[in-house]
Amino acid sequence: MSTAAIPGAPLPVRTPGSRARGRHRRPERPEVPAGSPALLLAVPATAGPEARPIVDELLSIVRGEQPGIEIAAGYLAAESEDAPTVSDLLAMAAGNGAPPPIVVPLLPGPHGFLTELHEVAAAAGSPVTDPLGPHPLLAEAVHVRLSEAGLARADRARLFAIATSADGVVLTVSGGEDAAAAAGITGVLLAARLAVPVVDAALDVPGSVAAAVDHLKATGSERPALAPLVIGPEADSELLATAAEETGCPSAAPLGAYPAVGQLIASTYLAALPPRPVDEEVLAAAEAAAQAEAEETAAEQ
Repeated sequence: MSTAAIPGAPLPVRTPGSRARGRHRRPERPEVPAGSPALLLAVPATAGPEARPIVDELLSIVRGEQPGIEIAAGYLAAESEDAPTVSDLLAMAAGNGAPPPIVVPLLPGPHGFLTELHEVAAAAGSPVTDPLGPHPLLAEAVHVRLSEAGLARADRARLFAIATSADGVVLTVSGGEDAAAAAGITGVLLAARLAVPVVDAALDVPGSVAAAVDHLKATGSERPALAPLVIGPEADSELLATAAEETGCPSAAPLGAYPAVGQLIASTYLAALPPRPVDEEVLAAAEAAAQAEAEETAAEQ
């Protein structure tokens, strides 16, 4: 936007400026159509002191990405009345006559919580989206957490070394072998960013993380590190600590409320919105305007 003074006006007024061009311009933020269903963020955990700060921050990020969006978080179970469950929010929407919310699981991949979530949502007529991953933004988030722990360079293009940098990474997930298999795609993306081998392992499968560390060491890694591909609420914090202790490997922090996670929640919701009905009159007017502009351009040439 630019400003221009108009004669007789007491103050300058804002007038539309030219839109930035080129591949580096910021993309336009898609709008949420009026009357769209709400976004229900399904948290696979009890609303305890560990989960709630992460969830509250992610809700704030999503609202920043999409101002005016109607969003709420529902938990697997609640410890207080001010933290409703998924079932509570679905029943509330039905009681208010609102459209069934779009349910977005707060998960980076497959998890046992999804079976129960689909059952509860189906009873309320609410669609459930896929988990947030695999996705390049999750690989970015893991990379950042590794760099914050001093286990990777923030930018591999910089010509300096970190003495504690890992030469192999175990991508740890929660959700069993299915989650570990799905994490393989994110692992490939992470390996491309770090230029070191990355293998996946399930925190909740006994021996999985230790076996992954042994594999890295057997193939030449001398400083393997653990990188949790978990947001936080879906994983037992004791499993994360135990994995690091038993393997003797340093570990990065979970993703938590990393901004890219909030962006993925918003984009997943937007992709699940029902298509907007076509207004035939608006479409005809737009086509007529385009035709008139084309004829005028042809006449000038």
